[in-house]
Amino acid sequence: MALTLYSHPLAAFCHKVLIALYENGTEFIPVTVDLGDPEETAALAAKWAVGKIPVLRDDFRDRTVPETSIIVEYLDRHYPGPAPMLPADAERRLDARLWDRFFDLYVSVPMQKVVTDRIRPEGGNDPVGVADARRTLDTAYVMIERQLADKNWAAGEDFTIADCAAAPGLFYASIVHPFASDLHNLAAYFERLMARPSVRRTVGEARPYFRFFPYRELMPERFLHD
Repeated sequence: MALTLYSHPLAAFCHKVLIALYENGTEFIPVTVDLGDPEETAALAAKWAVGKIPVLRDDFRDRTVPETSIIVEYLDRHYPGPAPMLPADAERRLDARLWDRFFDLYVSVPMQKVVTDRIRPEGGNDPVGVADARRTLDTAYVMIERQLADKNWAAGEDFTIADCAAAPGLFYASIVHPFASDLHNLAAYFERLMARPSVRRTVGEARPYFRFFPYRELMPERFLHD
């Protein structure tokens, strides 16, 4: 098999790529990377010196592809399936890319700030940074609410790379910083994402690892069981 994905089932950014793969039924070999294991982190760094997951390896083309958005676009170009993750129309393609970056930068990144602060060593917490991250999430939620006023998916009527980014970011963000009760479009969009087969599969594969999630006690029961 040509494709190998180095990732971890708990990681939000890895979920983004998995959802794209599952949307198109793309065959690949999954390799779970334990970032707490020095040998595994060294092997990962040999592929991508930054040492972050996910990383895609394409043996057929002898190419290593890092960074989630680039991986999804690479798959769309070289291993296309029935569900393109980037629209063919140039303007709609820009919209999909914009909202892909939006969900990464203004949902997933601040969400991770809140999560990782909980597991910092004593005396190493950053309350100011966490407060800033929560404000960013509040702003992002309102912007998503407006964006979804007349759309089923983030960039229009088709499921795209933007929704691949949205699903994991909102999944974890909704736990650590719940949506305001008046954000009805956002809440409905979240339910559509969670009902998507590719997302359900990704969440299901992550379920055995949820015990390691720092906010495990806040996870809704529906995500903890099949």
